[in-house]
Amino acid sequence: MTRHGTDKGQGRHNYTIIYSSLFGKLRNQPLRVYELGLGTNNPTLVSSMGEGGFPGASLRGWRDFFPHALVFGADIDQEVLFEDDRIRTFYCDQLNSAAIRDLWSQPSLRTPLDIIIDDGLHTFEGNVSFLSGSLERIRPGGIYIVEDILEDTIKKWHTYLEDVCSRQFPDYDFAFVELADTFNRYDNNLLVVRRRE
Repeated sequence: MTRHGTDKGQGRHNYTIIYSSLFGKLRNQPLRVYELGLGTNNPTLVSSMGEGGFPGASLRGWRDFFPHALVFGADIDQEVLFEDDRIRTFYCDQLNSAAIRDLWSQPSLRTPLDIIIDDGLHTFEGNVSFLSGSLERIRPGGIYIVEDILEDTIKKWHTYLEDVCSRQFPDYDFAFVELADTFNRYDNNLLVVRRRE
């Protein structure tokens, strides 16, 4: 993942430990993988990685990790959308329920996905908006992940999972993962959701 410039496995985060465990046995399957947040480098946008960022790095990393997968992605910054071998990207504003519905109405995204990763806005409101409009897009047995959950929103997440998700999504299992990291105690947390078969 790191050779394309993602922050998933070195420096800021150590998610590749979890991803290796979750996805290692799936590597050679013909999966459908989707990630929200291409990594805009536009400094005027809230979710910008800064001018030194590498838009599309994670999608290229997933394409390498899953050599038989189709990889999809979306971002609010239309300037970073692209197509490449086994990669296709779309516009989406994760705070806009109509934009989320439009995203999932795209012909190539109508078939359920095996993996969805939210690496977009990194706010509780943005994550919840996209999760509520997208969780049913994963197939039975599929996995949905929210990356970079802020330390100061963890209690809010636990309340939301207990009060809302347990009732609204009874066929899904939710696990909150707080990864120990001496260098990053700010946002090195994941929500992992599995849709029951």
